[in-house]
Amino acid sequence: MKSWTGAEMAATGKDTGMIGDEQVRIFNEQGWLVVEGVYSPDEVDEIARLAVEMADSMDVEESMEGYLLDRSESGETAPRKIDSPYLRNPLFRDFALDGRLRDILRRITGEEPLLKSDQLFMKPPRFGSEKPYHQDNFYFRCTPGGHVITAWIALDDVDEKNGCLRYISGSHKKGIIDHVEVPGQPYNLAPPDDLIDWEMEASAPVRKGGVVFHHSETLHSSRRNTSDRWRRGYATHWVTASVTSETDNLDSAYFRSDDYAEHVRAVDLRKDGMVQVETANRAGVP
Repeated sequence: MKSWTGAEMAATGKDTGMIGDEQVRIFNEQGWLVVEGVYSPDEVDEIARLAVEMADSMDVEESMEGYLLDRSESGETAPRKIDSPYLRNPLFRDFALDGRLRDILRRITGEEPLLKSDQLFMKPPRFGSEKPYHQDNFYFRCTPGGHVITAWIALDDVDEKNGCLRYISGSHKKGIIDHVEVPGQPYNLAPPDDLIDWEMEASAPVRKGGVVFHHSETLHSSRRNTSDRWRRGYATHWVTASVTSETDNLDSAYFRSDDYAEHVRAVDLRKDGMVQVETANRAGVP
């Protein structure tokens, strides 16, 4: 697995919450990018708390183990992922549509980002099944793949011990590749090992409030959470107006709803108002 140099780590946009030309180049070259400090710890803590409340209220059948349900080392079960939190609570909607996140996506794609869908991934301490390598666009079937981006928001400090994302850098340049059934994992498909360039494997640790962005055709995976810490992640999936799909994948996309543009405007207006108040306070304006 590749070890990153200090210069390469600096090129991830560390602690800036924004990206420049060099970070866009890195994304285009390796197919993924870590940007630290996009959200504040307080903002993330509120969403993480809501995620746990949402998970605690769910009643998931054991037949869904490996897809919606995970099992701990001691045999306990807990929700593995929650689909569509955007539709379940307006705070998730506001969090996902935040202008800081959209600004970064706009820099990456060169077009206005449009939210397609979202998911929460939980991985409590000592929980969490391994997710094998896969490409999002194997399922999405969208074109062009480079305008289909996942923004994975870290709700906890994430490292190799609690199951950070792992990537095969540069794999997005090969296009969509074959996925086959994984023995003993009925809900998973993955490319055969001989189609994966293991020498290009890299881990993507990220601190709470940071975001990992990846191209829809970049191979990625995650391992079990073997730590005593949570590893909650909020995955938002984005497209642009130029994206089409050979399936019905975009038919129920959030941006197609009648009130999507209104929600975006409301989020931006609230953020602008907060910035104006903070600026006035710093200037001593009553």
